[in-house]
Amino acid sequence: MSQADSPARRDGVGRPGPAPEAAFAAKGADGLGVSAPAVATAAHRTRAAKPPPHLADLAPEERDAWAESLGLPRMRARQAARHYFSRLERSASYMTDLPAAGRDQLVATLLPELLTEVARQTTDRGRTVKTLYRLCDSSAVETVLMAYPGRVTLCVSSQAGCGMACPFCATGKLGLKRNLTAAEMLEQVRLAARAAGAGALGEPARLSNVVFMGMGEPLANYRALERTLRGIAGGQAEGFGISARNVTVSTCGLIPGIDRLAGEGLPVRLALSLHAPDDETRDRLVPVNRRYGVAATLAAAHRYHLATGRRVSIEYALIRDINDQAWRASQLAERLCQYGTRWVHVNPIPLNPVEGSVWAASRPEAQDAFVRRLAQAGLTVTLRDTRGRDIDGACGQLAAKEVAK
Repeated sequence: MSQADSPARRDGVGRPGPAPEAAFAAKGADGLGVSAPAVATAAHRTRAAKPPPHLADLAPEERDAWAESLGLPRMRARQAARHYFSRLERSASYMTDLPAAGRDQLVATLLPELLTEVARQTTDRGRTVKTLYRLCDSSAVETVLMAYPGRVTLCVSSQAGCGMACPFCATGKLGLKRNLTAAEMLEQVRLAARAAGAGALGEPARLSNVVFMGMGEPLANYRALERTLRGIAGGQAEGFGISARNVTVSTCGLIPGIDRLAGEGLPVRLALSLHAPDDETRDRLVPVNRRYGVAATLAAAHRYHLATGRRVSIEYALIRDINDQAWRASQLAERLCQYGTRWVHVNPIPLNPVEGSVWAASRPEAQDAFVRRLAQAGLTVTLRDTRGRDIDGACGQLAAKEVAK
């Protein structure tokens, strides 16, 4: 696409009108003749709890119309999207294909700042980086960037806090503050991809996998999640170009969301946070089970497998003397094997300790016996590699400390 400015358009009476950027710069981002800093200040005064509009919130076919509504040529949205998604850039100084006049203001309007880094912790000999961000309303969210042999994985947050109230989860103790926008989730991905490429994990690497296992219940924020998934997997300035098959969406079992996601045509992996094979125990650990019981939830997970062809991950946090007995592993195997053994992959997870919690990780011998019992039933089992035990490893711990300040 040409780097030259677009030709002057004509106004309604046939006389040459000002170039769109000139009119945009003269009026300000809101069209009221306010300078860019004043616009930002006014926006924060009138809607402090609402993040600003952002290019990444929109589907590719909507971006041109938004630019036009701001008095900009349609091509400006495409140029900004190419920098953001393909080059992982939102600094105006690098966008030299945009006209110099009004460039800073244009970028601040199309790609406003959404996340401010507050804290960063590194562990596992530099292979794990946990970052705490503050949002525009002072809510806090976390990401975890992890290096594994042959891949780099980012754990993303979908909500500030969480409303599912699982008692062993640090995020659940925070309660739900609000849903994140698609742009706020995609910005987590962009910042992590830049950090990985700059060597944050020891050497430059490409972000290859994204898991929605951070703060929040992704399927409770469905519309923004769907837009985010397409932004992650899209290519050619429509997204970051990460294969949808390398994206995992975790849920505690919101059945309507599972069924809806199955029909999106996105081959993402589903991870079901089950944590117990029976309703009595799961009611205690995952309160939403009182609405969507174990049998119905597993049936929905199996429907997802049939619709997408993707193997479902069963996430199972091993909690000492609560759900880690070998007989519970047998009960879990029986539940899963009613649909066969090839549709699931079971991930027992050593519980990450949460400060002040009564819940504790399983003893090594109980953990090993649990895994053995599942394998003996013919199920594929992988004990999760838990990262960050020597920092605030459990999701939500870093945010909880920030909130408590």
